[in-house]
Amino acid sequence: MLYPIGIQNFEKIREGGYVYVDKTALIYSIVKTGGYYFLSRPRRFGKSLLVSTLEAYFQGKKELFEGLAVENLEQDWNTYPVLHLDLSGKTYRNEKTWKSPWTSI
Repeated sequence: MLYPIGIQNFEKIREGGYVYVDKTALIYSIVKTGGYYFLSRPRRFGKSLLVSTLEAYFQGKKELFEGLAVENLEQDWNTYPVLHLDLSGKTYRNEKTWKSPWTSI
């Protein structure tokens, strides 16, 4: 099996046959208990993969979860609208590459 080095997309990992450590039972628990969660972890600790997994879960992509713990836990597989904002596409290191919306006020 292949290790998903640098791949942060749940769908690509599952469809590509990469190694995936199943933590979907914890994701199911987070979803069912509700509340607000702050993901404060160092770089390369799986934050983006967790959010990608939650996105697939809320989009009802049951086929991606075949063989994982959440497949037996979830009964409904409803779909919900998902708003995905990716802020990793650009670096904002100095004032020339980033303008605050409040600077002209």
